[in-house]
Amino acid sequence: MILDPRKTTKEHHQQLSQQLHDHNYRYHTLDQPTITDAEYDQLMQQLLKIEEQYPELVTPESPSQRVGSVPLNGFDEATHASPMLSLENAFNGEDLRSFDNRIKRFLSRTADFEYICEPKLDGVAIALTYHHGKLVRGATRGNGSTGEDITQNVRTIKTIPLQLQNNYPDRLEVRGEIYMELEAFRKLNQQRREEGEATYANPRNLTAGSLRQLDSRLTAARPLTISCYGIGDISEDTARTHFELLEALHHWGLKINLETVSIAKNIDAVIARYSELQQLRDQLPYEIDGMVVKVNDRGLQRELGEKSRTPRWAIACKFPARQEETILESVRLQVGRTGAVTPVANLRPVNVSGVTVSSASLHNWDEIKRLDVRVGDTVVIERAGDVIPDIIRVVTEKRNGTEKPIPEPTHCPVCQTPLFKEEDEVVPRCQNINCPARLKESLKHYCSRGAMDIEGLGDRQIDQLLRLGLVKNLVDLYRLDKEKLFQFERMGDKLAEKLLKAIETSKQKPLENFLFALGIRHVGAHLAKILSRHFGSLEKLAAASAEELLEIHEIGPQVSDSVVRFFSDENNVRLLEELKELGLNPQSDSQPRGDKLQGKTFVFTGTLERFSRKEGQELVEAQGGRASGSVSKKTDFVVAGPGAGSKLVKAQQLGVTVLDEEEFLQLIQQDNSNESHQI
Repeated sequence: MILDPRKTTKEHHQQLSQQLHDHNYRYHTLDQPTITDAEYDQLMQQLLKIEEQYPELVTPESPSQRVGSVPLNGFDEATHASPMLSLENAFNGEDLRSFDNRIKRFLSRTADFEYICEPKLDGVAIALTYHHGKLVRGATRGNGSTGEDITQNVRTIKTIPLQLQNNYPDRLEVRGEIYMELEAFRKLNQQRREEGEATYANPRNLTAGSLRQLDSRLTAARPLTISCYGIGDISEDTARTHFELLEALHHWGLKINLETVSIAKNIDAVIARYSELQQLRDQLPYEIDGMVVKVNDRGLQRELGEKSRTPRWAIACKFPARQEETILESVRLQVGRTGAVTPVANLRPVNVSGVTVSSASLHNWDEIKRLDVRVGDTVVIERAGDVIPDIIRVVTEKRNGTEKPIPEPTHCPVCQTPLFKEEDEVVPRCQNINCPARLKESLKHYCSRGAMDIEGLGDRQIDQLLRLGLVKNLVDLYRLDKEKLFQFERMGDKLAEKLLKAIETSKQKPLENFLFALGIRHVGAHLAKILSRHFGSLEKLAAASAEELLEIHEIGPQVSDSVVRFFSDENNVRLLEELKELGLNPQSDSQPRGDKLQGKTFVFTGTLERFSRKEGQELVEAQGGRASGSVSKKTDFVVAGPGAGSKLVKAQQLGVTVLDEEEFLQLIQQDNSNESHQI
């Protein structure tokens, strides 16, 4: 976006904020983005730059406030504009007909009327309060009258607008359900399995825990979303029906799952929709445990009113339980990209709410011990949001003495390499990078942009390489030729040449890319850069002891042990030797050109005019120093430009030396007449 030079900084800030609010609305509510993610990030960076220079412009509804704030000591109470009532439960068509008859008796009428049918999301109820379109409060249900004020946390959820759109009312309290979509939940659990951490039981529990974090930065890291379903208060109420109200909320920028909401002309249509939604349940991207039925006419809703704790005009019809008993017949072992070995139960096939289930997750051996589950046991399984169902308990009273314990493996079930388990982890791991079970995900990671950046080798091409048997390890990538590539679907001469050139070019990637590409446990892009800069070559790093690694800033025992284990594994040593024979001998391209700043830590803050922060950090690193993003007692220098805020204050409090840009450049250039830095 080009900013109008005639406008003030405050006007520029307002303009950027409104644009970012609009793009959030188009992306999260309408699902119709009009700019790319990169363009959105550029707008956000412009906003952050202004707010860093002029912190007084930061408001609670600024788009920058999505990342979370400093931890709270506790939550305040929040009184709702009107009670957040519970719903009566129904469990079948007969219960729904009884509900319909009760309403007709209360209204003294026999004619049918419309109902609105909504999926009953399995999440956490929330009340959002807007004044003049700005989000001022988010509160949990609590006891119905009073909940907890979790505004700081709900502000981090991107699908909750901080600013409403399009002719909104002056005052609005909207009710909704915060939840986590299944795919996001699965990815989070998969990541935790690979990290050797305990997995979450279901999306609802994780959502509830995320919303009650005193540190909103933790909430911001969780992929939460919302669907709104009603109101508790509104200053201008013109909606005649509940469906019109939902459409109005959507128009104002609030997220509604309208695609699964339907209008039923009578109770027969409601019962039909209940059966239909039950069949659709497993196709939805989120967990539902029933269907909410409401009288559509809002005038009739007011006439019907409420009982002590529930409205007369709405009911929740629950779905049948998704639990069944079956027999655990055997256990198979799965190996993930990072080498994590996890147990999966093979079950006697059983029908669970319309789906045949033949396997269930056992997660790890700590979970096996907790359940005291054995092969041959009768177990209760539940389909509750994960990729495959969970075993929730063992029916111990049905044991007959033939059940067998499930031993923890000592060797990889695929390549037979001895397994290793870190002291504080629950998952054993295969260390062999060439293990066939790890190969597909390892190849995808190796070829990715942040690693070796082999353009043209995406998921589809890697699948073909493996299916055709052309690649059995990373080394085989560098042994490909045109004849082999011509076995691909739709592979022509030019495309084959382009792919082979990309593979060949990857041999020139610097050491930091190569280290990251290898997928060494605990070594991400940042630590790969630190190791690369410190050792300069793969040979020196491979020969380093744990003690040498621990002397490096930011390298702790977990990382040092992981690096030493990787380079001690015979399979990995053989792989690296073969890659070297094929022309891969990566060196660091970020070696310090001097050592005058060796051991010194710098922090850059404020608006720098002579050079960017990145350029300043590179100058520091080129002289053996370290650039950090936060000020602490270990900081040696803070380089402050105009508009420096909290970092400058903290530096002054700690007595850290503060430099302006000129003083920093003089420090870099002193006693260094042979070097030239172009700023």
